[in-house]
Amino acid sequence: MTRVKKTPSKNISIIDVAKASGVSITTVSRVINKIGTVKEANRSKVMRAVKELKFSPSIFAQRLATGKSNVVALVIPRYEGVFYSFYALELIRGVGTMCEVLKLDLLLHLTDARTPLSLRGVGGVIFSDIIGNRAQIEDTLAKGIPCVVINYYVEDLDVSCIAIDNAGGAENAVNYLVELGHKKIAHITGDIMTQPAAKRLEGYKRALEKNGIPVRADYIFETDYSRGQARSAAEKLLKLGDPATAVFVASDAMALEVMAVARELGKNIPNDLSIVGFDDNPSGLYGPVGLTTVRQPLIRMAEESVKELNRLIGLNKKSVKKILLPAELVIRESCKPFPVG
Repeated sequence: MTRVKKTPSKNISIIDVAKASGVSITTVSRVINKIGTVKEANRSKVMRAVKELKFSPSIFAQRLATGKSNVVALVIPRYEGVFYSFYALELIRGVGTMCEVLKLDLLLHLTDARTPLSLRGVGGVIFSDIIGNRAQIEDTLAKGIPCVVINYYVEDLDVSCIAIDNAGGAENAVNYLVELGHKKIAHITGDIMTQPAAKRLEGYKRALEKNGIPVRADYIFETDYSRGQARSAAEKLLKLGDPATAVFVASDAMALEVMAVARELGKNIPNDLSIVGFDDNPSGLYGPVGLTTVRQPLIRMAEESVKELNRLIGLNKKSVKKILLPAELVIRESCKPFPVG
């Protein structure tokens, strides 16, 4: 029987190097990017694995140096209903518009967190959030491809990021409810595995604490951002023995579901329950009452990410920016002062 010698895979990634060298992906990334905070023993393991696997992290960086690639990849985590998502559609619109202005070609890449990205010929990458796909970002950085992360403020990687002040926006929303006289304020969260939802929960708690209002565990309902879970949370909220008089909801789509459940149970919005959402989704204008919400500048975030990536592509050295954009409270009809006395 003839044995066929296996040839090395052409799609060797930083993940493979990490497994072969027995160290973390972050350590491999630091070695490849010549960051000096790595033990010499680990550095030797990584360089030996790079040589054995014939990993070439600089191939794309060399290509970019020639100025031949004007392709920008927008990486969006794949999830059900992505093309019905206000967030995803606004990002695609904003990125696409700015790519057209700057004469860049846009490649839309829907992906799960486990699959290595195919980025051959790509000049730069915009990652929409970090949801279990940190390895993809570290792999991209290790290959020398300029990239920008949006909707996630990244503090522990040398990468440009543009995020929204979710905590500040949530704090302003709850402060507004407190100013109206509400003290029993509930919160329906998004998926707190995501940074935006976690930050909105943080802002909610911070506002209560600053106003001397106790944070009640029975007033916090965790969801995955779906309308189904929002409905379940709303039903529990409205049937509490000591009901809240106001609720801050982590997205407009969920807030509209809360509004629908309240009406089904014979409640009046805002007389029986004041509601604040988050997003400024246009659908909030067409409910039974206009939805008070927090406007996040999605289009601006998307456009700024393309500008920043275009700047990085034109540089020969690393120079990252980290930007936090403010969110704005938009007051409509879904809230009213809580009667005193």
